[in-house]
Amino acid sequence: MRRQFKDTVSKIAEGDDRLVLLFGDISVYLFNDFHEIYPDRLFNLGICENTLISMAAGMSAAGFHPVVHTITPFVTERSYEQVKLDLCYNRFGSTIVTCGGSFDYAWDGATHHCYTDLELMRMLPGMEVMQPGSKKEFDVLLSRCYNNGHPSYLRIAADEHGMDLPVEFGKGVIVKETPGTNLTVATAGPLLGNVLSACRDLPVNVLYFHTLKPMDSALLERFAETRILVVHDAFGLFEGINACCSVKALYHGLPDAFCGYYGTLQDIRKQLGLDPEGIKSWIRELL
Repeated sequence: MRRQFKDTVSKIAEGDDRLVLLFGDISVYLFNDFHEIYPDRLFNLGICENTLISMAAGMSAAGFHPVVHTITPFVTERSYEQVKLDLCYNRFGSTIVTCGGSFDYAWDGATHHCYTDLELMRMLPGMEVMQPGSKKEFDVLLSRCYNNGHPSYLRIAADEHGMDLPVEFGKGVIVKETPGTNLTVATAGPLLGNVLSACRDLPVNVLYFHTLKPMDSALLERFAETRILVVHDAFGLFEGINACCSVKALYHGLPDAFCGYYGTLQDIRKQLGLDPEGIKSWIRELL
């Protein structure tokens, strides 16, 4: 998905000379050819996340379309005040693209785990929040939102859900519909792959959301007669659904505890019960 990021912004840059990239010492070598073509449109500021955001605000005020890119926790949790005041309060259009959300850097421990970014960004007035689960979703959503005048937030994921789904900003997708069931499972991002594996033989509906703000409240209300279970490896979707839906959702995902496990992304998902077997076992208890 990171290579798709390069392909998408390169395509946009050909037709819009106001697009400027601001990097925090990550993905720089991947963009060497971009920098050769546009030497004054990619700036690597190093590990200076607060400055990245403040510089994006200034460039937006000057009429550019800045795209900030660095590792998730450092530009969301650490730089939250800059995002809140410099970008959102001033209503400056810009795009933040991060990598390493949730447990994509599983082996690096708590400093690099980041499962709060989606909810933190969701709470900021005017901010749009997206968690693409495939290259196609990333391409469509970034192309749609990079210059719409709002601050926008997208995650690059280390894995994908493996499905070719329709993509429309702000719209959820019905992945599976079971007439007569009383349980609807909602998820977002690459975890859909595990959720669908778990639900394939179960009598449930499955809803998928690549856009967490704005939420597709019309789709949720369609399933409001059923119980809604959110399965997610981050915060943000559960809170977004409860904020806009007339039914209070249940949650299966992160405990109220730091993750002390190391290994791969899949290892941690298994420890948290977010592998297909863990998800399936939880859903069976609700049926």
